[in-house]
Amino acid sequence: MPPETRRMLDFENLDKANFIGTGKYGAPVIQPEKIDVRHLEWIPFDKAMVAKDRASKGVHFYCYDFLFARVWNNPDKYINLLSQFGAVCAPDFSLYNEMPLAMQIYNHYRKHWCAAYWQAHGIHVIPTLCWCGMDSFDWCLDGTPKHSIVSISSVGTQNNDYEKECFARQCRKALDILEPTEILWYGKCPAEFDWNVTKIEPRYEKIKERRMIAHGKARQR
Repeated sequence: MPPETRRMLDFENLDKANFIGTGKYGAPVIQPEKIDVRHLEWIPFDKAMVAKDRASKGVHFYCYDFLFARVWNNPDKYINLLSQFGAVCAPDFSLYNEMPLAMQIYNHYRKHWCAAYWQAHGIHVIPTLCWCGMDSFDWCLDGTPKHSIVSISSVGTQNNDYEKECFARQCRKALDILEPTEILWYGKCPAEFDWNVTKIEPRYEKIKERRMIAHGKARQR
């Protein structure tokens, strides 16, 4: 590559890796994973720095984007940390209906770039599925492998019957396309999808449990 071309690509991490992408927008390809995750204790990325016994844990990114944006902004800094864990999920950069389409596609690209970059460094990465309405299926699964374990979050999708049905319809479509071997599930898992599922207890459930315990102790005093 000529030096002048290299300088032109010295931004948005293209100086580190410029993956051959797939689909209309060139999403980097994530390789399929078939590792056993049932024995792993799953923690959010913002707890990874202080975690002990890291090989027995997995890292997910079901937390606010600002808590893990650094893995994109400074990717090399976190390679050694993430490589110490049994597995990590691809970072769940948010997709919202209210976002401009360009931002949705950019977040999908960033998720896949990070996942492909980590895999290139020997890290076990579980593809994280995310969609944003039925129209997003034109691109939201580009670069996602078939017949692999995948990760899904249902948080914020089970508040009423309409939201539940929208989520179920889109989840069915994703699973029909990808035919995953196993699902790592964050949040409440509808009975329809509760097959070969490893469940991650959401952070808010743990907070609720701690508050109930604390409240019970306060009442005993």
